[in-house]
Amino acid sequence: MTPTPDDALVRRLRAGEAQALGEFLEACRPRLLAFVERNLGAALRRKAEPQDVLQETAVYALNALPHTDLSRRDPFGWLCQIAEQRIIDLHRKFFGAQKRAADRESPLDAPAGPTGERQLIDLLIVSMTTPSMAVARDERGRALQEALAALPEESRTALRLRYVENLPSKEIAERLGKSDGAVRVLLTRTLARLQQLLGPGAAP
Repeated sequence: MTPTPDDALVRRLRAGEAQALGEFLEACRPRLLAFVERNLGAALRRKAEPQDVLQETAVYALNALPHTDLSRRDPFGWLCQIAEQRIIDLHRKFFGAQKRAADRESPLDAPAGPTGERQLIDLLIVSMTTPSMAVARDERGRALQEALAALPEESRTALRLRYVENLPSKEIAERLGKSDGAVRVLLTRTLARLQQLLGPGAAP
């Protein structure tokens, strides 16, 4: 029978006890592994094992615990967020590195500060990769999905080609029948429009 975390274990974990985190991870292992398997996506499944993602999540959580305030956070939700970020990192590693290295144009996804475009793009990647991601249950994710639905189809396509498939703007332009400059303007304006639709309270 799969153990479940009790209140005492959660209190110990929220107090920052590393051993409690290990026990919590063991108790939640089936649920967390199911989360990873559900959200890894078919393409990444061919390149990464869910067990490896789970292991990386555990290591990251252990290192982050001393600097994390879990007093008002759901520990399992925290672990899911860490796993989600590991999946984003894997997506970039396997599907973004080579294309970005070959793409010598100026980056369209340059950071705009700690709460700026980079984090919005991270959320975009998660939302557009698999619809079953936990982000669908997250307030920011729901707000982003509503904002995306309000965009023209061409804008959504351009975002997917650029930030999910990591295509250079020149190739996107060919697919959309536009000029390179027009695609750059479209992407910049679309990101700005998403930020506007999300509003400061819903920004990542």
